[in-house]
Amino acid sequence: MFGSSVPTVGVDALSADDFLLDVREDDEWQAGHAEGALHIPMSDFVARFGDLQEKAPEGGRINVICRSGGRSAQVTAYLMQQGLDAVNVAGGMQDWAAAGRPVVTADGATGTVI
Repeated sequence: MFGSSVPTVGVDALSADDFLLDVREDDEWQAGHAEGALHIPMSDFVARFGDLQEKAPEGGRINVICRSGGRSAQVTAYLMQQGLDAVNVAGGMQDWAAAGRPVVTADGATGTVI
């Protein structure tokens, strides 16, 4: 399983300044996401890898999140293979919301995790 072979970080260890990459699909993102996260769906990830390279902090850690941690673990493994510092956010957006972290829609309204 990918989740045990990649480094993980808990939602509680993330600060507002940490770079967050959300790899959920468009409908999940539109329902609600972490404010300031970069959205690149896993299904488009390889084709849009350049978007990440443009927006990620140079040499900084990439915190990868999905709904529960499975897809983000796969993307984290891929990023590590590319030589990037990446960690999987354990529990994903489900844990994010459960911890009381804000979940928003594109217009800033309160969102939900689906």
